[in-house]
Amino acid sequence: MDASALNNPRLRALIEEEKTKALTNELVAKLTLVCWDKCVTGSIGSSFSRSEASCLSNCAKRFAEVKLMTMQRFTER
Repeated sequence: MDASALNNPRLRALIEEEKTKALTNELVAKLTLVCWDKCVTGSIGSSFSRSEASCLSNCAKRFAEVKLMTMQRFTER
């Protein structure tokens, strides 16, 4: 690929889209790891217990809120 290809708006948009997908996948993986370790305490079955489901939901919400708040703080600076 030559350097002039990097000036192509379609290529730049595609690269940005792929970066966004990668960041989203990374966020989901981290969220899953953190919340799973915190909330799933019993053996793995066909469904979560009521307390596990509630914990997972709350954990995901808090994780998303903190991530959003952190991103907002960085963009303010």
